[in-house]
Amino acid sequence: MSEARPFASQTGKSPSEKKRVTLRDVAEEAGVSLKTASNVINHTGRMTDATREKVQKVVDRLGYRINVSARNLNRGRTGFITLAVPCLTAPYLAELANRVIDAARIYGYSVYVTTYAEGTSHGVTSLLRNFNSTISDGMILSLSEMEDLTPEDLSVDYPLVCVGARFTHYKADHVTPDDVQSARLATEYLLDRGVSRPAVVGSRTDFAQMPTLRDVTEGNAQLRMRGVFEACCDRNIALATELMPNVGQDWSIGSGARNMQRIIDSGVPFDGVIALNDQLAMGALSTLAANGISVPDQVQVIGFDNNEESAYFQPPLTTMDSCLDWIAPTAVSRIIDRISGSRVLQPELITTQTRVIARATTCA
Repeated sequence: MSEARPFASQTGKSPSEKKRVTLRDVAEEAGVSLKTASNVINHTGRMTDATREKVQKVVDRLGYRINVSARNLNRGRTGFITLAVPCLTAPYLAELANRVIDAARIYGYSVYVTTYAEGTSHGVTSLLRNFNSTISDGMILSLSEMEDLTPEDLSVDYPLVCVGARFTHYKADHVTPDDVQSARLATEYLLDRGVSRPAVVGSRTDFAQMPTLRDVTEGNAQLRMRGVFEACCDRNIALATELMPNVGQDWSIGSGARNMQRIIDSGVPFDGVIALNDQLAMGALSTLAANGISVPDQVQVIGFDNNEESAYFQPPLTTMDSCLDWIAPTAVSRIIDRISGSRVLQPELITTQTRVIARATTCA
């Protein structure tokens, strides 16, 4: 008896094996040119929304998949971009990484995420100097406040986009919310709701140096303190040194709790707290609760960055929007433009306005 064998065609392929769908198949099925089909798949070119939608439906129905390796080889690119951040333990930076990965995927790019040691010889300057263009096409750099970068540091020969509140000397694109405007808005929000004696948790500036804040142009803490200072001056609200302790570089929950206790122990009355990030705000809320101080009845609290935990903390925290849903896709779009060379671009400061996300720690 002969051995039964699975049926095979003359080409050696079983009937279950499907012919690979090509770009030409997509174009013919959609009734468009190869160029139009390619533009839809690569998110480039100009066309009507109806055409883009028609082609995308064909792509989805036929199950067309880009051969990323072949495409990148033809273009002389790796298909990767690098995201460099000071750390991944900070909720804001972890969320930035997630959103950059999601935004890059739309363009068919993958992301290497790396961290650098802040303020050391192995920090961001070393990272910039030793970038390997054979494994990545460009870098999105989240700038730390502890780094003092020169124009020479940022004068690199590969695509570079910076995010964060540091000055880039017009050597690289800089994508960032307006921290001064954000802090002014946060302060005004409390003042409009009856706060007259605000405390600040998160300052890195000694009280005697507050007037110099009007001239600062970089640093989250300094820019946010500038916004607080300007808003209070505009409303003739006095700021007390005891209500604005210098916390140094520590913006953790623990720092928020400890420095809130310092403010309470000073004995100086206060009825509002502006915490310069949500971690500090949550620490402050914990200390206020431990001291029997009611929020928002006795003290109103506002934070910054809209971390995921802020919505679920008790009470839920009023905060300033981080604008990550704008920062990540904007930074990725810019780095892709730089990599492709499709447009001649001068380095730009690209900024946006933020908003208050009102929750239970402030009055309605």
